Amino acid sequence: MDWSTVALGLVAGLLISVATAPVGVSGAVFLLPVQVSVLGVPSPAVTPTNLLYNVVAGPGALWRYRKSGQLSGPLARLLIAGTVPGVVVGAVIRVFAVPGPRVFRLFVAAFLLPLGLWLCWRTLRSPAPARGPAGPPSPRTTSRLAVAVGVAGGIYGIGGGSLLGPILVGRGMPVALVAPAALAALAATFVTSVVGAATFALLSLAASGDVAPHWWTGLACGLGGLAGGYLGAALHPRVPETALRYLLGSVAAGVGVLYAVQGLR
Repeated sequence: MDWSTVALGLVAGLLISVATAPVGVSGAVFLLPVQVSVLGVPSPAVTPTNLLYNVVAGPGALWRYRKSGQLSGPLARLLIAGTVPGVVVGAVIRVFAVPGPRVFRLFVAAFLLPLGLWLCWRTLRSPAPARGPAGPPSPRTTSRLAVAVGVAGGIYGIGGGSLLGPILVGRGMPVALVAPAALAALAATFVTSVVGAATFALLSLAASGDVAPHWWTGLACGLGGLAGGYLGAALHPRVPETALRYLLGSVAAGVGVLYAVQGLR
């Protein structure tokens, strides 16, 4: 066990979760590039290691939001019903279809770059006052979205549910309304991350290469995220909404550009 890697993982998980928890987004969205480029976790083991981070870190923000009475049950059940099968499919695709680092970097870039640019663009435009803020999607749309983000999350290593926050923010919903819905996404992310990490552990018995999670790295990042998620959830009422939107959008776009360059080089 490399103690310097453990320490770096702890700090990275803490800082990322403080920044992302105010809008109900799992820090795993942005932790995966840190694991690849800084902590040196190989592919495809980086995906289940990221899922392990969600398992350990998720309860911090969930507990803080639950104390404030923002836990939303029905939406969480809809998301879990869609993301659990989706994340299993995504894990199988990750191990057998995109195991190499180059293809994976291009996948990350193709996902994060458009998402980041979309968030920044919607923030610049701002929703039209006459129409009012956007509402949450219908149950049918939410279920379909849950399956799609479950597959993407299983490939990317974020559980799937945490994608709902950026998508709802991009649709124009105020962060104050997104947070309870995104909290349900965090609950779904926790459940699907448990399923996803277990799926990768089982696949490692049949597949060659580095497929199983890197346990110490995932646990260290998760412990940092556990503390950071609790602190970030406490900061939620105090951070300006525009700043949160630009933070999510700019970080996503920046990481997407970096991985596009690395993947094409």
